[in-house]
Amino acid sequence: MVEEKMGECFSQTKDQFDNLEKHTQWGIDFVEKYTKFVKERSEIELNYARQIRNLSKKYQPKKKDEDENKYTWCRAFHSTLNELNDYAGQHEVIAENMTSQIITELTRYTQELKTERKSHFHDGRKAQQQVEASWKQLEACKRKFERECKEADRAQQYFERMDADINVTKADVEKARQQAQMRHQMASDSKNEYSSYLQKFNQEQNEHYYTIIPNVFQKLQTMEEKRIERMGDSLKTFADVDRQILPIIGKCLDEMTQSAESIDSKTDSSQVIESYKSGFEPPGDVEFEDYGLPMKRTVSETSLTNSRPDKADRSSRGKSKTIWPFIKKNKGSNPEDFSHLPPEQRRKKLQAKIDDINKDVQKEMDQRDALTKMKEVYVKNPQMGDPNSVDPRLAEIAQNIEKLQAEAQKFEGWLAEVEGRMPVKSDPARRTSTLFETQNSTPPTTNNNCAQDRESPDGSYTEEQSTEVQSKVIPEVPEFDEFDDADEDMLPTIGTCKALYPFEGSNEGTIAVAEGELLYVIEEDKGDGWTRVRRNEEEEGYVPTTYVEVFLDSNAKGAITYI
Repeated sequence: MVEEKMGECFSQTKDQFDNLEKHTQWGIDFVEKYTKFVKERSEIELNYARQIRNLSKKYQPKKKDEDENKYTWCRAFHSTLNELNDYAGQHEVIAENMTSQIITELTRYTQELKTERKSHFHDGRKAQQQVEASWKQLEACKRKFERECKEADRAQQYFERMDADINVTKADVEKARQQAQMRHQMASDSKNEYSSYLQKFNQEQNEHYYTIIPNVFQKLQTMEEKRIERMGDSLKTFADVDRQILPIIGKCLDEMTQSAESIDSKTDSSQVIESYKSGFEPPGDVEFEDYGLPMKRTVSETSLTNSRPDKADRSSRGKSKTIWPFIKKNKGSNPEDFSHLPPEQRRKKLQAKIDDINKDVQKEMDQRDALTKMKEVYVKNPQMGDPNSVDPRLAEIAQNIEKLQAEAQKFEGWLAEVEGRMPVKSDPARRTSTLFETQNSTPPTTNNNCAQDRESPDGSYTEEQSTEVQSKVIPEVPEFDEFDDADEDMLPTIGTCKALYPFEGSNEGTIAVAEGELLYVIEEDKGDGWTRVRRNEEEEGYVPTTYVEVFLDSNAKGAITYI
């Protein structure tokens, strides 16, 4: 059989053009379906990456939460968010590679496949039409030969009847004989034509079934095999696209693990202690007050009035006040000098504020230097610009620098104040208990908004004391009865001092001083934060110790220098 000679190939299905056409079309449809599948997978990857990025962005620390960077567990979480953002980027890479390596390639290949398939089936259909046309022509020749043979037989029989009939003339017999010979000749010609066309048709048919059709089917088979191989390559690429980014995703996960392992609870605890350290030491023991005995009051020679308690009495009264952990904090707005904070926190805030101001000053100075150089260039080269055009900006910068320096000086004064009042563990005379006592011994009231007037030992400041505290400790304003007779009791001078800051001294018992003014010291600070000074024989009073720089005479008792 012809099929057995053709072997294992698509030519065995030479009569299955319709089936092959359906099968190859189904193969192309399958490729298009797979392309659509990859496209949807790519969209899923993009949406997933977008959601991961949005999630990472949502939980990124805000500027107001910058303090979180101090703690290792917060930094580990922030690092995880960054790595998660990179992780999302790898899924975007998956989508991009699938689009470029699979979707785009398969879309282009599908169009080529459709064109090739159409060409092959066109050639096969054309070959079939040619064979069918040759077969029809062969059939026509065959029928003509058959018809001519029948006509020749009839003519021969007619001639024989005419020849046997004695009544027929010789001329009629000769005519019948010639007619029979002509029919035999025509039949012979038809036979030769049929034989020749039959031979031609057999050659065409043989070429059709053994050459043309097998070639067409072979091309279809090759096309189909390439489509299948291309499908396999695409499936492999589909997996490889994921596999290529696995090392990077693994690295992201490793970084997350390392961030988690970098968390140090001890370090974080130390940061919390450092952040909220108040600078206070626990107060001393509260002494027993025996109200059953009559209260003895002594008058110090250096006290402002007869009602001013001595140092021992101040200490005793100071310890009777509410212990500092239980004093209520001020719930109002935070003051500019950070006096609502404990000393250590206040010092940090003031130092940070001074650093920020200094940075702003440096920026202004850099701008001033740049504009000065520009002005020099304009002076040397007037064609480049007007030197006077720079003056307004220079004047503005000078004002800004002056304002910033004044503000820095203000904060430096507060910083010097809080540093002077913070306890020093190595100096027994400056223990926290002493600070606690002096804070509870109310100094002369001033209007300079000094933090000493409002500071509680826990670092909170309040304008309103509790009823209990007010009933026990009544602020005493120094009275200058003893100053009325200066000739009788004139205190000796024990040193000099220089005012570091201006002080209004509007309350009774205090004295107003100007910055840089030199005064005489007649009574040193007794631990209550006030120093008694004299301007002349008629003007003397108290000023805050932190507002002056004191220089005691070397021969004075307990002479030290307060800065």
